[in-house]
Formats: sequence, structure tokens, C-alpha cells
Amino acid sequence: MEKRCRVSWLCVLCVVLALLSVATIVTLWTIALTGSGGDDVTAPWDSFRLPSALLPEFYNISLRPRLRPEPDSGLYLFTGRSVVQFHCEEATDLILIHSNKLNYTKTDQGHAASLSAAGGGSAPAIRSTWLQLQTQFLVIELKSQLTAGQSYRLTADFTGELADDLAGFYRSEYEEDGFRKIVATSQMHPTHARKTFPCFDEPAMKAVFYITLIHPPETVALSNGKETDVSLVSADGEAALQTSFEPTEKMSTYLLAIIVSDFTHLNATQGHTQIRIWARRKAIEQGQGNYALNVTGPILDFFQSYYSIPYPLTKSDQIALPDFYFGAMENWGLVTYRETNLLFDPETSSNRNKETTVTIIAHELAHMWFGNLVTLLWWNEVWLNEGFATYVSYLGADYAEPDWSVKDLMVLDHVHKVFAVDALSSSHPLSSKEDSVVLPEQIMEQFDTISYSKGAAVLRMLSDFLSEAVFRQGLSSYLRHFSYGNTVGSNLWNHLDKAAQDNNVSLPRRVDAIMPPWVHQMGFPVVTIDTSTGRVSQEHFLLDPESNVTVESPYGYEWKVPVRWMKDGDLQEDIWWLMGREALNPKMSSGASWLLANINVTGYYRVNYDLGNWERLLTLLTSDHQVIPVINRAQLMDDAFNLARAQLVSTTLALRTTSYLSQETEYVPWQSALNNLQYFHLMLDRTEVYQPMQDYIRNLVTPLYLHFKNMTSNWIHVPEKHTDQYNQVNAVLTACRTGLTECQNLSSTWFRWWMENPAHNPIHPNLRSAVYCSAVAAGGEAQWDFGWSQFKEASVASEASKLLSALACSNHTELLKRYLSYTLNSSMIRKQDATSIITAVAANKAGQDLAWDFVQDQWVYLSTDYGVGSFSFASLISGVTARFSTPADLQQLQDFVEEHKAAGFGSASLAVSQALERTEANIKWVQQNKQEVLDWFRSQSSELTESQEVGHL
Repeated sequence: MEKRCRVSWLCVLCVVLALLSVATIVTLWTIALTGSGGDDVTAPWDSFRLPSALLPEFYNISLRPRLRPEPDSGLYLFTGRSVVQFHCEEATDLILIHSNKLNYTKTDQGHAASLSAAGGGSAPAIRSTWLQLQTQFLVIELKSQLTAGQSYRLTADFTGELADDLAGFYRSEYEEDGFRKIVATSQMHPTHARKTFPCFDEPAMKAVFYITLIHPPETVALSNGKETDVSLVSADGEAALQTSFEPTEKMSTYLLAIIVSDFTHLNATQGHTQIRIWARRKAIEQGQGNYALNVTGPILDFFQSYYSIPYPLTKSDQIALPDFYFGAMENWGLVTYRETNLLFDPETSSNRNKETTVTIIAHELAHMWFGNLVTLLWWNEVWLNEGFATYVSYLGADYAEPDWSVKDLMVLDHVHKVFAVDALSSSHPLSSKEDSVVLPEQIMEQFDTISYSKGAAVLRMLSDFLSEAVFRQGLSSYLRHFSYGNTVGSNLWNHLDKAAQDNNVSLPRRVDAIMPPWVHQMGFPVVTIDTSTGRVSQEHFLLDPESNVTVESPYGYEWKVPVRWMKDGDLQEDIWWLMGREALNPKMSSGASWLLANINVTGYYRVNYDLGNWERLLTLLTSDHQVIPVINRAQLMDDAFNLARAQLVSTTLALRTTSYLSQETEYVPWQSALNNLQYFHLMLDRTEVYQPMQDYIRNLVTPLYLHFKNMTSNWIHVPEKHTDQYNQVNAVLTACRTGLTECQNLSSTWFRWWMENPAHNPIHPNLRSAVYCSAVAAGGEAQWDFGWSQFKEASVASEASKLLSALACSNHTELLKRYLSYTLNSSMIRKQDATSIITAVAANKAGQDLAWDFVQDQWVYLSTDYGVGSFSFASLISGVTARFSTPADLQQLQDFVEEHKAAGFGSASLAVSQALERTEANIKWVQQNKQEVLDWFRSQSSELTESQEVGHL
């Protein structure tokens, strides 16, 4: 060889090329032809998306978590072996499979994996393997091509760290009976399965999973399927249990769940489905899982009926974990939860905790069909999964608790909440272009308020104008057609169109023409009705009318708007559609009658009126407010306050919508008012407006406080109605915060009684959040230390959560500094709770500057060492900047962004943009409105009646 080629450079080149893969040759040849390098040609492993040449068929995975640290390193590890069988769709000499933070045992040939042909035959030899860290791939170059139409098996042995980062296969710790215990658990969603085993980690790459877990004899293993075999084996000379599970249905990697713990469970059977609730032994023994067990069966029955498709699995496990980043995760057959969201203790949990449990269970079980059985093709349409599950969770919860009127609460919990974000020019559409959502942090960023809350609001609107029965029919057809597969959003519109046509639903356009403007452009309209002429118009609603919308919309920020409306209390039977910028509806020319649009806020838009109609509605609120539906009383305030921020009505008009509240006892309007007045607090509580505002709100809430004092026989009994229980909390919390002496004395007295006898807490669970906060705010170090000690001893997660929030209410800066420092120590504060504590301190006027300074000082540590799986950077940025309203605040935020822009903000990038925009809008609002607001609150103080004076209580 050497002799034949010594005079020929071409021969040398031939030898070199023979050692290179076809993929590399193509890359080099392209460079030679174009005279350019990587700018024009990207190697396949430098792309974050998988090629479509290989499709997984099944995985056979064996994992062994070590629940004790390694003696030499102190690390917790897991070992594993995975076999993935994949089908070759097109010939290729390259295998790309996701892998992140895994260390591979080399084969005899020195490679990270071995390859064989399924069903016999031969497979190409492996030329080389390496890890591409940035794109999180294990790259396998072959000496020849895989054959199209054939299946192959890739086998790998590996080790990973069982870290406490709340991502992939991770470690959760807790203490019980004085012993420290370890749980090995998982969070694969959205891109963390690759941190557990090598896999094709994209939602469209569905496969069947065969799981085996090897674990200590005193523990139990769980996965998506039922346990099929548990046997005693020897592992590294130690006795261990080996648990195998029935194969899963064909599903995405992000839905896999694997857990090893010494938990115990409650169980029941619903039809052919085994239902189990798993948790710490103490929690189960104390009955904290009973409520979840009682409602799971009915909710599963509801969804089987709602979808007209039986539950696809043989069992439904739900487990409460001490450490968990999300609220819950819909792993198929094994749903994981934060303890606060699954467990309910009748002795210490509030009715708010109870509602949280039932709605979150309903949300996760809704996903068993919509999301798991039928899965979206890619993460750019996350909203359809999460928005849908959010919407129907209220239907499922309403079925389980029919006396609660829980469906009404969706307007407060989601519609009003997301309006605030979607009215910013830095908002984003529900659906993004597929190629704009590629990086793991971009995928995480999709799981925001827009996807969950706007998604739910838009689907609720769609269900309303189709009718719930037609919506269900189209949905069932869609789910049947795409079962065990993947879809895009337009497929759902097609099935809903068919259902609408089959039922002769009268629509101005097809569903696939009505919905895209709501989905593919950000924001929403404000519909303006001039009742003097009947002219109706729409425009893109922006909180800051001077903000610059740089994102072009294919629909020109115009929507097809369904309008439900009433005149003088008479509900108009048919929906009226606003199909363009403006139209004339003669029936809406109301003369001296009052007109109200968007009845029960079924439409995702705000409504403005001519001044005459606003005056008629304000008069009606004062004289006979119950004529207006309760949700619309909340809507009038929410619309008016936000229209005022957008300079479409006066701030005084908005404030006047609250004047009738001294007569109001319903929860939804009160909560709407408090939510909107909270903005005034954030903007003005460090100015001279603060005290007159406090006086005004205190005098509004005093009749409500007295109403509940009387209803409960001086706080002895609990209101019967679900929403009355909520509004009783509002009454106590607001009265105490605004300085009602009787309320403050009451909360301090109850807290003192508890300090004197810690074994007996005299405060009703519903009122604990309000009372704890008030007492800690009024108290000093003794009250704070007692609250901390009770938190450390709390055996019920919901009680611990209430205490965590209350400790941020202190007015002592040294205590708040101490509290912030605890968030850096996971033995003091669990990582999952750190974000909420920092933002709670920031929400406290006394803690705002401390929290912001803390985030600036610790940002590098938080964003690098703390763990992306355990920290909500988006909510952290939103929380600590919520009060920003001065040029100095804006400058600090801009300096912060400039300092860290090189490293980037990852999943908080959008939140940073929104914080900058919100701060600029806040500065303008304060400059334009501060004096008007001060004058109005002072004028109200001078009109107080004797019956509302604090001294007469």
C-alpha cells in the first residue's frame, strides 16, 4: 500500500477518505466545492432536532438507583442498561440518540454502545461514538449504512447521578420518625428522559417501554404499567428486589415515570381500573390521601363519558412527592404531584387546598386522553395540551364537587390572570412556528400563563359558541382518529368543523377560519360598543397604548368575535358576531336602557362602552347590583381598571366601579376588585397615596367583615357555601391588612393562643393563611421564630406551605434577610419552594428591595449551580420586578440585563422582556395617574359614614 501510493497525493487522500463516514465526506466535499466552512453546512449532530431516518419501536430499560451515597465521592448514583429497537426509515450511516449527563461503559471495541439487527442478521459495525454535549446527543457513526425497512437494536450500559435537581431520574429526601429517607423519582418532561437513558427524546417519537427496576428490599418500585413480577436477586453481592412492569402503551418519552420509595398507598377499584394513592407512610396513615382516592374514580368516570373513550390503562397511580418542580405531571398511569396538590388533611387543610387537589387531579387525568393517548407533534403547540386540560379540569372538578360552582372561578383564575400578560406587546401567540422552538430552554418557555390560561380561555369560548355537546362530539372524533399517534392543532379544528356541520350549528365561518386569529397572533381585542349609535368596533388591546408592536400578524390584529349580550336584563338569545374592524348593530342602540356585553365572560376580549352606558351601569351597581350576573360584576371592574391603564376610560371611572362593594357579599366580584386594587398597592404603597387608599379599602371591607362575623357566630362556624368560605378569607385578610383594629387584635390573639399551646391550633384552616400573615406582620422575632419552628415540624404539606408564605409577611428587614438566605440552603428550604419564597418577600413592601438585591447578588449561583429543573426563573423575574415603577427601577433592571446578557436568561428570556416593558408602562402610569388617584381617595375619605368608622366596631 505504502509503495503503490508514495508518489500520488490522490492515493493518500483515498486512504483518509476511507476512514471517514459518508456524512463526513459529504461535509468536506461541500466545503471544498463552496470554499466555506460551518457557516453554510451544519453537521447533523449540531442540530437540536432529530433526523427522521430512525423511529423507535420499543425500549427495554433496566435501572438500579443507589439510595445511599458512594463512599468515595458522596454522590448518589444510578446504573442502567437500555436496549432500544428502532426502525430504519431511510438508509443512513449515522445514529443520533439523545443523551445528557450519562457516563457510558465502553464495549470491548471501545464504543459507548453496541448495535445488532433485530430478528437475526447482521448490523453495520460502529466506527466511532462520542457525546455532543451542546445538543445532548450520543453520536454513533457506522462503517456502512443501515438498511431501510429493517429494525435494529442499540444496547448501552451507563451510569448517571441521582442528583437533587428535580430533573430526569432524581433524588428526593425527607425525614420520618427521625430517619432521613431517600426517594428515587423522575421528571422526564419535557426533555429530561435523555438524562435517564439514551432515547429518541421528542414527543413524536412514540414507543413501547419495558421497564425493570432493581431496588432495596425495603422499598417498592412503581412505573407506568402494573407490576408483573417482583423477585429477590443479588446485585453486587447485595440482596435486592427486581420489579418488572407490564409494557406501556405506545407513548412519548416525556411520559415515562419510574419511582423507588418506601411509600405506602390506599387503593380502590373503579370499573376495571385499579386506583392507588401513594405517599409517605405517615401521610397515608393520617388519612391525607383519602380525599384524592374518593374523587379520582368519579373524575375518571366523567372523562370516560366526556371523551366517549374508555380509560386506556389498567391502573391509575397517583403519588405525592416531597420534592417536585411542577405542580403535577401527567405520566401515563403514574401521575406525580407536589404533596400540597394531592394530599388533603381535614384537620389542617383549607377548602382552597381541597379545591386545588380536585382541580389538579382533574387536570392530570384529562391528559390521560388529550396529551397522552393523542400527543402533539411538537412543543410549539403546547397550549393545546395544557389549555385543554386546564379548561376541562373545571368540568371534572365540577362533576366531583357539584355544589361548589367551581366553573365560575375559571374567569378569575385564568381569564383575568392571562389578560394582564397578553395585553403586553412582548406577549406571544398561542402557537409558535415549529422551527422557533428548538432549544430545551425554549421548550420550557412554552409552559407559561399564555399556554395554560389563554389556551383554556380560548377553548372555553370555542365550546361556548359551538355548544358543549358539539365540542365534545368533535373532540371524541379527534381522539379516536389519532389514538396512539401525534397531531397538529389544525386536525382538531377539522373534527370540530365536522361536528358543527353534523349538528347544523350556525357559524359565520368554519371553525378553521374562526380560530387561527385567536391562536396565531398574540393579544386580544377590546370591543367598543357605542350605545347611542349601535356602532361596534374592535382593536388590539394594549395596556400601554404607546408600546410598539413589532411583531407583524397575518391577521392584522383583527379577530372574529362572538358577542353574547343583554339589554335591561334581557339576555339576547343569539350570539352576534363582529367579523371585521367595525359593524353596525341597530339592536345595540339602547337609548336610556343599559347594555352589557360578553355575558359570563365566555369571550376572550374586553368590552368598552360610551360614557352614557358606563354611567347607567355604575348607577345600576349602586342601586340593584344583583341584576347584573355575578361574573359580569367582576368583569366590569376588571375591564374598567385595565381600560383605564390603557387610557381608554378615566382612572376615576375605574375606581367608581368599586364603590358599590360595601353592599357586595359575593366572592368573584370582591376578588376581582382586590386583584385590581393590588396594582395600585404595588405602584403607590411607598407614596403619600398609601394611607388614603388603605382608609378607603378598609371602609369598603368593614361591612363584609361584619357580615361574616355574624354569619359564623363570631367566627365559630364555617360558611356553608364554597365561595363564601373564600370570601370570608378575603374579608379577614383585607380588614387586617388595611388596619381594622378588631381584625388585627383577633389574629394576634389567636396566634398568641397557639404559641402558648403549640399542640392545639385554634385557627380554622381556612383562615390560617390570613391570620398567620397578619400576626407575623404585627409581631417580631418571637412570632417569626415560632412560625419557623412550626414549619419545620409540620407533617402536612399544605400547612407547611401556609407558614412559608406567612414568614415573608414580616416587617423586620433582618428577619427577611435571614429568610432569603435560607433559600440557598436546601436543608432549610426545599429547592422547589425557593422561588415562591423570594417572590413572597418581594411582594411585601418591606422586602421588595431586599429581594431584588438578593436576586442580583445571587443570580449567577441561582442560574448555574442551583439547577434549571428546580427553579422557576420566569416567575422569579416577574415577582421581584412587579413593583418597579420609577426611572431608577428601570435603570437597575436594564443594568442587570446588560450585566448578564452574554450568558443569557434561558427560560426567563421572555419574562425579562415583559418586565422591561411592564416597568416602562408602570412609570408612565404613575406619572399620569398618581395625583388623580390621590385626589379621589381623599375625596372618598371625607365622605365616610359613621357606621363605617373603625371606632364603631
